[in-house]
Formats: sequence, structure tokens, C-alpha cells
Amino acid sequence: MIEQTVEIATKAGATTTFIVHPERNGPHPVVLFFMDAPAIREELRDMARRIAAAGYYVMLPNLYYRSGVMELAALPPLPAAQAGERMFALMGSLTIPMVMDDGDALLNYADRDASASPGKLAALGYCMSGQYAINFAARYPDRVAAAASIYGVQLVTDASDSPHLAAEKARGELYFACAETDRWAPLEMVEALDQAMRSKKINAEVEVFPGVDHGFAFPERAAFNKDAAERHWERLFALWKRTLG
Repeated sequence: MIEQTVEIATKAGATTTFIVHPERNGPHPVVLFFMDAPAIREELRDMARRIAAAGYYVMLPNLYYRSGVMELAALPPLPAAQAGERMFALMGSLTIPMVMDDGDALLNYADRDASASPGKLAALGYCMSGQYAINFAARYPDRVAAAASIYGVQLVTDASDSPHLAAEKARGELYFACAETDRWAPLEMVEALDQAMRSKKINAEVEVFPGVDHGFAFPERAAFNKDAAERHWERLFALWKRTLG
């Protein structure tokens, strides 16, 4: 495996991006892996490595670079309540247009790297970034062959760029994995999302994982559920095999 951490220039500065891909048999299809609210950490890098080991060129960008934050664990410790407030403030500092601009820069970088395939790509987002993966598929309908939101939040909103509306512009296959118990993405939102996908005949699957909570795919979370986590990997790898080869 080849790993590198690079600074990728964006409209707002530069995002520190972890890139990992196989050493041989390239170029490899690109998977843009958008982080969740707790930011970049080794847990996410390990997930990126697992994806890359299956034959993909994975890009994991730091989305909090505008705030000068890379890893929350490296910041001065705070009481739990204040640490949560800091995380939600960082999450709230982002907008879909901001992250789409970052995605443009990531794609431009990948298109200039001989290790990355110039063809179809995939977008993946967990928690706060599920919306970014779906909107990126809408932004590049001819390039994004698959986009997956894993217990994504804010998928159905009143905004004009709400993911449930943006999905209409996507041509790739969309996948939404949702937890049965999720205070951040309640079943009411999941049902509204599913109805929107069905009514508009969008090439999408909305799957509810029974008996699990938000964060079930992250090994270091209290909510981690091994069976559900492995099922979500099965769904992702099958999705990418169908759409990226």
C-alpha cells in the first residue's frame, strides 16, 4: 500500500488530505471519503486503508481546515459538555457549497495523479458528511457512479440544496444506510427520505439497520456493532464493484 498526506489547494486555503491506494495494478478508481463530525483520526485512516486494500484510490480530506483544526484529539482537553459544543460548532461552520468547493479541488488533484483512474468515482460520507457525498454525486452526475451516506444527518431539509432534492440530479447509484435508533437522523426523516427516493424513481436504496444506533460502523465508538459494521462494508464493496468495477 502507498500512503501519503498532502496539502491540496482549495478556494479557501488548503486541506490536509490522507491518500492511500494499492502499490500495484493502477490506476485505481477514486473514492472520496468525507469525514464525520469528530474529525480526522486514525480510526478513519484505518477505514480508508480497508477501502484501498480492495483496489481503490482513497482520499480523506480534513474539512475543518478553515478553522485551523486537524484532529480534535490534538486540541486542549475540555469538559465533555464543552468538547461537544466545540465539535458541533465546527460541524456548523461547514456548508454544502464549501464542501463542494473542496471536492472540486480533490477531484482536480486526483485527475493529475497517475495512480488515480480518470473515470468514474465514488463518494462516501458518514454522519455530517452523508449529505456531502450525495450532493457531490449531484454536482458531478457524469463522474460519480456511486454515492453512499452512512447514518447521514440533514438529508431532508427545507434548503434548496437538501440532499433529498439534490439526489434528483445524480445519475449514479445512491445508498443510504440508517440506524434504527438515531437521535440525529430519526426514523421520521428516514421515512421521508425513502418516500422521496421512491416517488422520484431515483436509483437509490434506503436501508434501515435494525437494533443499532448512530455510529455503529466506527470501531472505537460505544455504539459499534460488529455485525452491522460488516454488513455496511458488504453493501459498500458490492456497490463499488457494480458501479466502478
